[in-house]
Amino acid sequence: MGTSLAAKFLRANGITLFKVRDETVNLLGKSDLYFFSPEHPPLTEPAQRALDWAVDQKLKSGENGEITVTHLLLGIWSEKESAGHKILASLGFDEEKAKELSKSEVILHMVYVEETALSSTKT
Repeated sequence: MGTSLAAKFLRANGITLFKVRDETVNLLGKSDLYFFSPEHPPLTEPAQRALDWAVDQKLKSGENGEITVTHLLLGIWSEKESAGHKILASLGFDEEKAKELSKSEVILHMVYVEETALSSTKT
């Protein structure tokens, strides 16, 4: 897993890439990995809704910058009937953890804004 806030949060809560992969195979079965291009896999309807949710939340926040992994993860979590939600839930992710991650993202953004303001006053 990566170095983003969401990746660190998942790891700290015992949710690793290997566990997610194994749970995905358990839930969905092993598929033909080469049926679709690995660079451009098609999005399922729940995946598209999760992505749309992440974009909407970013726009509603009024913050500048990119959609983060946290936005995407919370978007997946928002799709209650999706395979992604079921996989996360089976690995111990829940509403409490979603709220904690969301708060962490807000705090991280506030620190970034403060550091940016401080560095601009020094130049």
